[in-house]
Amino acid sequence: MRRAKGRPEAGCSPVAIIGAGRMGRGLSLALLEAGVDATLLDRTRRPEDITLRAALVLLAVPDDAIAGVAADLARGRAVSERHVVLHLSGLLDRDALRDLAATGAALGSFHPLQSIADPSTASAGLRGAFAGVEGDERAIDAAERLAGVLGMQAVRLAPGAKATYHAGAVIASNYLVVLASVAEGLARQAGVPAAEARQLYLPLIRGTVTNLALGPAEALTGPVRRGDAATVRRHLAALAPGDRALYRALGLVALGLAREAGLAEAPAGAVERALAGDP
Repeated sequence: MRRAKGRPEAGCSPVAIIGAGRMGRGLSLALLEAGVDATLLDRTRRPEDITLRAALVLLAVPDDAIAGVAADLARGRAVSERHVVLHLSGLLDRDALRDLAATGAALGSFHPLQSIADPSTASAGLRGAFAGVEGDERAIDAAERLAGVLGMQAVRLAPGAKATYHAGAVIASNYLVVLASVAEGLARQAGVPAAEARQLYLPLIRGTVTNLALGPAEALTGPVRRGDAATVRRHLAALAPGDRALYRALGLVALGLAREAGLAEAPAGAVERALAGDP
C-alpha cells in the first residue's frame, strides 16, 4: 500500500485506488505530486480499510475484473451513499458498477485518454490529456474535479457511446503503431536495412502528428490530396494483396478528407477510380 498525503487540492476529496497496475500506480503518484491524499490498495489490506476514509474510489483494474470488484465492495459494505465510485475502463460505462447501485453511491467512469508505460512519468503524461467521463451527475462532477487536479481536460460522453469512443482511441493509438509497422515492412521490402527501416518514417510521423493540430483535412498531404491518380496506381501495383487492400481502404478515407480540403472533382474522381482498380 502506498499512501500519498499532503495538502488536498480544492474540490478533490481523499482518493482510494484499487488496482496496482501501471495506471493505478501512475495515478497515485500523480495525485501525490498534486498534494492529494490518496491511498493505493495492496494485497495486505481489505478494500474497506481504504474506502472508509475516502470519498472517491477509483477502480484501476482490468475490464473483466470491474464487476467482480464492485460486487466485493458491495458485499463488504465498503461503499456507502457518500462515496463516488469511478472505474477507468475506456469501453465499459456506469453499468459495470451496477452491483453498487443499492449502496446509493454515485457511479461512473473516468477514462484517461493516455497510455502510461512508466508510472513515475504519469503526472507529466496525463497533464494536458483528455479524459472521457460519464455516469451519474454527481459522479461526473467528481470526475471533472479529478481531471482538473491532474491537469487534464474532461469530456462528457453521451450515454451508450463508450464503445464508439474507445474504438476511436484504438484507431488513434494502437492502429498508428500498426500502420508504422506496415510502413517499416515496406521499407525493408525496398531494401532498407532493418535498423534504418525502424527509424525511417519516425520523423515523418512526428511531423504529421504536429500538423494534426490544424485538423485532419488541413494536415493531409500526399498523392491523394494532390489528386495524383498515376502515383496511386503505381503504389497499388507495387503492393502485395493484403497491403493493397489496406492502402485502398485508407485511401478512400483520405479522399474524403481531400475533397473536404478542396480537391476538385475531376482529379478526385480519377483517384477514386484508381483506388477501385478501374481504368
